Amino acid sequence: MRWHHHTWKLALLMILLLIGNVLASAAAQSTPFEQIVFDTRSDLELLADSFFGTDTRPEGWLGNIDTSSPTVITDLWFDNEVVANALYGEGTRPPAWIGATAPVPAILARNVRHDLEISADLQFGGGQRPDGWRGDAPLLRCDRSLQNAVALLRTFYSLQSDIPASTFNYCQAIAADIEDELTNIYFGTQLADQALVDPLDLILAVRGDVERLADEELGLNSRPADWIGSRERDSTSLISDVFLDLQLLADDRLGVNERPEGWIGAVGVSPSSSYFTLRHDLELLADAIYARDQRPNGWQGLLPLARCEPLTQQIVFIASVQYNFNPTALDAQSPDFCTQVSNEANLLVENPPRVEVSEEMIAEEDLFRSENAFAYLDVAATRYMGIMPEGTLFRPLYRNFNESSMLFIAGEDFALYIDRRWTNLPEPIYRALPTLEGVSPIAFCNAYWCSGPGPTPTPTGGGPLIALLVQTTPNATPDTGELSIEKTQISWTNVRVTYLADNATTRTAQVTLEVCAQRADVATACEPVTRVFDNATGTERPPLGQSNGLNIYEISYGYNTNLIIEGETRFSTDVWISDPTIR
Repeated sequence: MRWHHHTWKLALLMILLLIGNVLASAAAQSTPFEQIVFDTRSDLELLADSFFGTDTRPEGWLGNIDTSSPTVITDLWFDNEVVANALYGEGTRPPAWIGATAPVPAILARNVRHDLEISADLQFGGGQRPDGWRGDAPLLRCDRSLQNAVALLRTFYSLQSDIPASTFNYCQAIAADIEDELTNIYFGTQLADQALVDPLDLILAVRGDVERLADEELGLNSRPADWIGSRERDSTSLISDVFLDLQLLADDRLGVNERPEGWIGAVGVSPSSSYFTLRHDLELLADAIYARDQRPNGWQGLLPLARCEPLTQQIVFIASVQYNFNPTALDAQSPDFCTQVSNEANLLVENPPRVEVSEEMIAEEDLFRSENAFAYLDVAATRYMGIMPEGTLFRPLYRNFNESSMLFIAGEDFALYIDRRWTNLPEPIYRALPTLEGVSPIAFCNAYWCSGPGPTPTPTGGGPLIALLVQTTPNATPDTGELSIEKTQISWTNVRVTYLADNATTRTAQVTLEVCAQRADVATACEPVTRVFDNATGTERPPLGQSNGLNIYEISYGYNTNLIIEGETRFSTDVWISDPTIR
């Protein structure tokens, strides 16, 4: 599609200048979330100018630059994928590409920024950018696991790297900076019925397995020249001795400097981080010599995760502690086991399970008091529930992002959002709370003082009625009660799903949908789905295109209950999308 140069460019220029002036003169009014969206859209348009031409855009280009629009993130993602299809080919992406992994605006914006930089490296050259390129925080150029590791440390452990943004090889620097923190959490977390493990004991187990592998391959008491064989636990050179002997064995078995893909070939800055690298490389060497499920007798490294990169192991550990992640359902002997477990752990971190407040969560310790705080059912402070009386006890659970002072709390008969400034909760404790990123706690209020939901009373001279929201308020979920007056509600068994393509990385499928009067596997009278509303993001999901006259949508694997799927006369609030292994 050819756009008219003067009309399109002049309109876009005027809008960009207008928004740029607003951002420059009133930066404090722009949230960090809006800023990343605006900057990413600006840079995406520069990339599109370079590839398609300054007065040309493909058919269907959305070009949404309204940061207050409820679809601005999905529109940004869509246009970025349009450029990617042109650069790499339809449906083809580089290995580091993240794509859409979570129905969370902040996560999706982060992913688009990351992927845009990959495309820009291809189009302009590595590290080269055109004049006017806005860019963003260097962390957003790092891989998915590293970004999630940084988020986990901040959310659950109040740890944040202080590596300057100008640091050369920033991603490597920040990975090294958080390495000790991650390994300390791994070895310092007390799990039920398990004693803490000393990393030196594990390194001695690596030494034992190096010797077992050498015995099996070279024969008893037969070793390469310069073999050290040190087994002294208190030796200051134990780690380097094990490392050097492992390298000698790899040279002997695979060839000098020939190593399996993913080989680290280094030790860490501490015994704990060195254990991860040594065990990882030893398992790769054993995999190169034997089948993945075969090891010499007496082998002590029996965890399949040990062959995965250390960062993956550490994210899996934190996800298991914080979200009960369990990778045992995955095939440990699969050649891409590490890719699978990394994807699953990252998906869980980006899409945490919904948190429901129970009585067990309301402990007597660490309770704080209300000071006549206004209470709401949502973080946007749009569904007012009443004033929480002076002295009402609550437990803080989550805080809002950035400089907002809103937090999610729970009490004996309520779970609500309030403003910290109308409580006795100290700000340092508030800042140490995990954020609401990726979490959707269920709010309710059965207390006697709950009078809503309703409009917030008109302020009469200050108080807690201030603009606290730092994110765009989503559209209200369609009222299914009203919808059922016009249309017939059906269950997921009556939704006919036609599978067109799968994305193993994001665990999503591109499908067409039809809503039927009978079970989808026997029905003959079905009608096409014309609208899909996502309750999680508060937006309509735009179709990706059409196939045989039906809209194409991309939906996550599994049983989805966060969508409202509509046809002309029928609708459903759930749908089952199977993955290829059970289809």
